[in-house]
Amino acid sequence: MSATSSTTGTTEAQPPAPPPAQEGASALAGTGTLIRFALRRDRIRLPVWVIALFLGTVSSVSSFDTSYDTPKKRADVAETMDSPAGLAMTGPEHYLDDYNIGSMTGHQMLGFTAILVGIMSVLLISRHTRTEEETNRAELVRSTVVGRHAYLAAALIVAVIANLVLGLLLAVGLSGMGIDGVDGQGSLLYGLAHTAIGVLFASVAAITVQITAYARGASGMAMAVIGAAYALRAAGDVGSDWLSWLSPIGWVQRTYVYVDNRWWPLLLVLAAAAVCTAVGFVLSTHRDVGAGLRAARLGSPTGSETLTTPLGFALRLHRGLLAGFGAGALVLGVMYGSILSDVEEMVDGFDELEKQLAEIGGGTIAESFASVVMVVIAVVCSIYVVMAALRPRAEESAGRAEPLLATALSRSRWVLSHVIVGAAGGTALMLVAGIGFGISGAASTGDGDLFLKLVGAALAYSPALWVAIGLAVALFGWFPRAVAVAWVVPVYGFIVNYLGELLKFPDILTDLSPFGHVPQLPAKDMSWMPLLVLTAIAVGLVWLGLVGFRRRDLETK
Repeated sequence: MSATSSTTGTTEAQPPAPPPAQEGASALAGTGTLIRFALRRDRIRLPVWVIALFLGTVSSVSSFDTSYDTPKKRADVAETMDSPAGLAMTGPEHYLDDYNIGSMTGHQMLGFTAILVGIMSVLLISRHTRTEEETNRAELVRSTVVGRHAYLAAALIVAVIANLVLGLLLAVGLSGMGIDGVDGQGSLLYGLAHTAIGVLFASVAAITVQITAYARGASGMAMAVIGAAYALRAAGDVGSDWLSWLSPIGWVQRTYVYVDNRWWPLLLVLAAAAVCTAVGFVLSTHRDVGAGLRAARLGSPTGSETLTTPLGFALRLHRGLLAGFGAGALVLGVMYGSILSDVEEMVDGFDELEKQLAEIGGGTIAESFASVVMVVIAVVCSIYVVMAALRPRAEESAGRAEPLLATALSRSRWVLSHVIVGAAGGTALMLVAGIGFGISGAASTGDGDLFLKLVGAALAYSPALWVAIGLAVALFGWFPRAVAVAWVVPVYGFIVNYLGELLKFPDILTDLSPFGHVPQLPAKDMSWMPLLVLTAIAVGLVWLGLVGFRRRDLETK
């Protein structure tokens, strides 16, 4: 055998190394397919978010134009807002210099809607990245021709698309309303401010999903950043202005939309988003699929006795979410209570508002206003109870319910453990919010009797929250693929029971919401019959859901 043939026979051919350009491209392979898949999955969820935010903004601006239709009324409300409590709730004082409908929109709406846009973006990123890993779908998909960064890139691009559509809708919709002070340039800036802040909080979520192995934990950390941004903004607007410059919400508010129309603060937001996005991609290369950068904390060598019971285990699963909502409910109650003393000044001379509050009744304007605000607090707490009631569906979909129910644990007892924790947790949230509202409201008005009135008013909404739980359980038992319909309770409740007062919806629409049957304490007298009926409906819906769950097949993995 010749040397040449010997060499040929013993040397294996080595495949050529791919060029660097191909390596970079492979990291994003499949991104387009994942984008289409994400848009297909969220074909209902995203439009609902975007349309709700758009309609909420447009209806609020329309109500501003109707309620504050004279320069004197706008000057009066500007004077009322020029207080620590008013500025903390709204935005920087510079908006008050020329308080037309446009500057009123930027002052009172931009900071609030920035939070909602941020929540939408955080949930979107978490859903399409960390949730996919937590349910092991990402590992299966990435075993095909899908690059390392494709999932995160696709989620971020979808977030950009959603926020850009919202921004353009706001720009077109507001500029087309023909309201004095709401011009085209300001409307475009207002819309793109929402786009920028949404993209920034999406990039924050791109970091948090790398830190923890759990979707709820990642969403919670990102929402804590949103809360901190709002708190810094509020503190800066009340006193130290430099604190507001530490908050991205403070940045978008300092565009002074409809006043100065400054565009350059959006560059700060986009630059921060670019940095956070880059950090998210870098961190994703330092962990395994399904794992988080933060190592799981070692548990106790012996488990607590409570974890051996369905109720104790359910409480363990819900405690983080419950604690987060508890802190938010307390802050919300304290903030609303702090402005009760200014309410009479705020509505003085505004015939429409005075008429609406007079129709509610109450010994004082503050009590009437408190009864309206209580609906907002109840809607926020209903978000928690819906999430808690849908936890069994998440456990079933992830395959964790099957091994539990393979033991002596009955289906009804398992579901009821989550129902009890959700119902008790929702009541506890209303109690915490009522205590914060009562202490702050009593302190600001100097009326000590208001404390117990507001605590009682908050607790009166508990049966309405239980109805939300009952609807979620009924859907879970009979139509598990349609459990997202349970979110209609908080969304519909906010639109009809809160905005309905401003938009003059007919009473029949209000009656379709469980919140519409709760006595409007402390403005009106207590009536036990509606609360008993709501409780009975909640019990009936839970029973119906348990019957359905016992009859249907369990989703297995």
